Amino acid sequence: MNTNTMTQGPMRALLALLVPAALAAQDVKLPTNDAAVKRAMETVRAQQAWTLEQQISICEIPAPPFKEQVRAEEFKKRLVSFGFADARIDSEGNVIAELGSATAGPTVMIAGHLDTVFPEGTDVKTTRTGNRIDGPGIGDDCRGLAVVLTLAKVMKEQKYTPKGRILFVGNVGEEGPGNLRGVRHLLTKEYAGKVNYFISVDGSGEASIVSRAVGSHRYTISFEGPGGHSYGAFGMANPMHAMGRAIARIADLPVPTNPRVTYNVGIVRGGTSVNTITPMAQMDIDMRSESAEALRDIDMRIRAAVDSGTAEELARWPKSRATITVKYDTIGIRPTGAQADNAPIVQTAMAAARAVGWTPRTSASSTDSNLPISLGIPAITIDGGGRGTGAHGTEEWYEETPDSYKGPQFALLIITALTGGSR
Repeated sequence: MNTNTMTQGPMRALLALLVPAALAAQDVKLPTNDAAVKRAMETVRAQQAWTLEQQISICEIPAPPFKEQVRAEEFKKRLVSFGFADARIDSEGNVIAELGSATAGPTVMIAGHLDTVFPEGTDVKTTRTGNRIDGPGIGDDCRGLAVVLTLAKVMKEQKYTPKGRILFVGNVGEEGPGNLRGVRHLLTKEYAGKVNYFISVDGSGEASIVSRAVGSHRYTISFEGPGGHSYGAFGMANPMHAMGRAIARIADLPVPTNPRVTYNVGIVRGGTSVNTITPMAQMDIDMRSESAEALRDIDMRIRAAVDSGTAEELARWPKSRATITVKYDTIGIRPTGAQADNAPIVQTAMAAARAVGWTPRTSASSTDSNLPISLGIPAITIDGGGRGTGAHGTEEWYEETPDSYKGPQFALLIITALTGGSR
């Protein structure tokens, strides 16, 4: 059950109408005997090398946070070349192509995110050694984008017509500073109330089904004062020292393991010179949990630690007339939420994983699915096949395995099952 209160009352009734009755049962029927699905599955397998080529080439187009446009244009160009003449880029920067009709059945949105965590100027050239490809973002989320492109190409070439509608998407704003702006726009504006199921393909791996949303609160916390000369103004309360005291108090905060709660001061900045009492110091902090209540609790305790650290610095210099003010700027708020393992979309994904020979497992993470889950839209994030590690680092790598094609096959079975097979 979704823990977000928006799913109560009228929203729950709406969801009952959105979820097809055929999927309400636990005995999931995959369209494995559908001739069109069979052809598509075989074509996906035959095009494993092509899928990898898409992954590599799209990854060598920089896509820093809020600067995904060049990659988006190329993603759209490829969709058009497959026959999606109406592929478009919306006002937020998401790329969208549609297959089928919403009047005949459910709408499934399958997406990979265009953005990376890497700042402008990062060298995104890949290197290949055998089956291993090294490069920033090669798995997260160039693999997801390659899977979406593969499904779009194969379904168009095979003239696959779903009973419902499939939306192939390359979305912006999944990584930290983006604050899920891409899917937020898609699901609350562009397709508000029109998406029955959401699937994000994010990274490499096999059979992981993210069905629970790890929420997060992220802030830039600023400590501000008048500043002064390190010698001449010594004895003045120091914003940098106040921040240090606050960090020390935060680091000592105990947190539960069930529900799991984490926090991290990831960036600190400030100062103008070694002999200046800085007028401002800042820190960026991230806190996470699957539990909305636990997340609110750690948020309040961190704020109390900041207040205590600041008060301690002011008390250290009682003769100073300088004050320190604290300001919070929100970097991003990701909602929490959960779906039971017996939810139709989760059961469908588990059946699809078994059908391709994988052993499915459900998990919790912070992904684009956080947003639809919080809105009461059934949503999962899945692996794209192959293996790799080092996400968010410049030494990230991806390795093609003999059955990497099972990633797009896995996704194909899920979306064809959710839309009811072909017409």
